[in-house]
Amino acid sequence: MEKASKTIFLVDDDMTNLTIGKKALASSYNVFTLNSGTLLLEMLENLIPDLILLDVNMPEMDGHETIKRVKANEMTAHIPVIFLTALNNEEMEIKGLSLGAIDYIVKPFSTPLLLKRMEVHLLVEEQKRELVTQKQELIFFNDNLAQLVIEKTETVIELKNAILSTMAELVEYRDEITGGHIVRTQRYIKALMDAMRCSDIYTDEVSILDEELVLQSCQLHDVGKIAVKDSILNKPDKLTIEEFESIKQHTTFGEKVILRIKEKTMDSDFLEYARIFAISHHEKWDGSGYPKGLKGEGIPLLGRMMAIGDVYDALVEPRPYKDAFAHEKALQIISEGKGNHFDPTLVDLFQKISNTFKEIAMEVRG
Repeated sequence: MEKASKTIFLVDDDMTNLTIGKKALASSYNVFTLNSGTLLLEMLENLIPDLILLDVNMPEMDGHETIKRVKANEMTAHIPVIFLTALNNEEMEIKGLSLGAIDYIVKPFSTPLLLKRMEVHLLVEEQKRELVTQKQELIFFNDNLAQLVIEKTETVIELKNAILSTMAELVEYRDEITGGHIVRTQRYIKALMDAMRCSDIYTDEVSILDEELVLQSCQLHDVGKIAVKDSILNKPDKLTIEEFESIKQHTTFGEKVILRIKEKTMDSDFLEYARIFAISHHEKWDGSGYPKGLKGEGIPLLGRMMAIGDVYDALVEPRPYKDAFAHEKALQIISEGKGNHFDPTLVDLFQKISNTFKEIAMEVRG
């Protein structure tokens, strides 16, 4: 410990005691000698010591009154005070300690013992200050931890969304005609979810869905098209049976891609939604869809929702093999698919909000 940097106030009305005390301490500390409690209080207005050695028996203002005033001032209350007294009195010692003194040393004192006790008390006080500082830092950290977590979480979410969007766009850009498909289908899904909540349709299933994750994950419904040849994706003529089989494999390949990612991350809800969208959005209500031929409510709700959004978008947007259909024509085709291609309940809902689909299609052009 760097004792030379510590400042000690020695307070005693006896000049001999002050001289002896300063001589004993000067080699280890910066010592200021003061001959009264009044002078101590005046000195404290200009300099704060690391420790006060205070005589108990002094005229005018004794040590007990002096320490009361020191401890009553918030600027000086923290200063450790050791009482020095010629009286070896237990009752007096208890009173001094109760007033805030940290130790009680009887005169005449042993210089080595006094120095050691001062060293211990100064070390304790230093550690106390460090603990207070650490506590304040901890309080500050805790107060700001929530904001730090929010900021870090937002950063991670932004990064994930950027990667997700880029991944979806990489698939979309391979098709020179269907730009904007990802954004439009995402908004169609949101429109259907909002309408289902308002109409109390499939309430139990919708209530357990995390809408934010659903809307993020639906962007990956066509991720399996990565495995489909450009010549097939952009073919202007009718596909052959073999080519159509190749197209159909984008559902199973998409599921495999997502499952591979799922094995390496803990973001299970998001990826599970993405897997469902990828594997089930071409299933049909009557069981004639692919890849598993699921039927009715055996098809996950997310897949049944995307079936409507995906087909509507395919109808109202131009494709290599067809021109864009008018909204009214698309509405008619989907309505005719009620109960065979599409979930009848969702078709009824789609008919009620079809103008919202039309607005989305007009706003988000490829």
